[in-house]
Amino acid sequence: MARLPDLEALAIFARVADLGSFAKAAGDLKLSKPTVSKAITRLESRLKVPLLHRTSRTLALTDNGKAVLERARRILEEGSAAEAEASAQSETPTGTVRLTAPMSFGLAEIAPLLPEFLETYPDVRVDLNLSDAHEDLIAKGYDLAVRIAALADSSLRARRISAVDTPIVAAPAYLDRVGRPKHPIDLELHQAILYSNLPTPSVWRLHHEQQGEWVVNVPARLQANNADAIMPALIAGLGLAIQPSFAVWRELNSGKLEEVLPGWRPRPISLYLVMPPGIFRPMAVSVMIDFLAERLARSSWTKIAE
Repeated sequence: MARLPDLEALAIFARVADLGSFAKAAGDLKLSKPTVSKAITRLESRLKVPLLHRTSRTLALTDNGKAVLERARRILEEGSAAEAEASAQSETPTGTVRLTAPMSFGLAEIAPLLPEFLETYPDVRVDLNLSDAHEDLIAKGYDLAVRIAALADSSLRARRISAVDTPIVAAPAYLDRVGRPKHPIDLELHQAILYSNLPTPSVWRLHHEQQGEWVVNVPARLQANNADAIMPALIAGLGLAIQPSFAVWRELNSGKLEEVLPGWRPRPISLYLVMPPGIFRPMAVSVMIDFLAERLARSSWTKIAE
């Protein structure tokens, strides 16, 4: 494999040649004079030609040095420009943010926020992917993910936004017809509408602060892999379901749905913003994180989740 060019030595050579002095170049680059001298010696050794004629009082380019200088200047200029551009981007939000979120939550909560975000940050573009699949951030190149879960330990960085309540709900007409459960064991006599993106959708593990844990296997006529797809059957009175608060808070407030077995819940989950590992991220991603965190934390549905 070919060796990489000694870009540092070439850049130092360009400053020495332009300033006509090792000492001046060292001061300009904030390096020691021996470091500058060693870089020039290293470069000459690598190229196997002298680049400078040195005397105690003068410094002059050789013919080879003159030939190398133009390219060395371009390397220095390009490097300086690259650093300046990267620095500007670190201070000004620009570029594309690739974001993934669950389908129902993304449609209801994320998409309505994007017009304000894009208006606030006109140089930022957003690439939004909505999917209930658990997307691999690193493999698919996402900058940010919205996750609603009890997060397992991982190398990813996460920022918790709020709790997500997951009540059991049903239409009042259904409960009037079939009866209101008094205990989780009564759920075995009911029809459930299941969210299928779970390892065991029909097995409900419920927790009560005073009464402890209860596991019940609920019968079902319908299951779907999206919370929105469950809603029509739920409101029509075809059964009961465990639904996240962001999907049903309006229906609970309006009376279209009623909470069943208050106090019994699956184990707590939360809303997170999840990022790939690393302490540095583009400014565009940072402002997106702060924007979503602030807006989502004061969404109406979070008031019943905490």
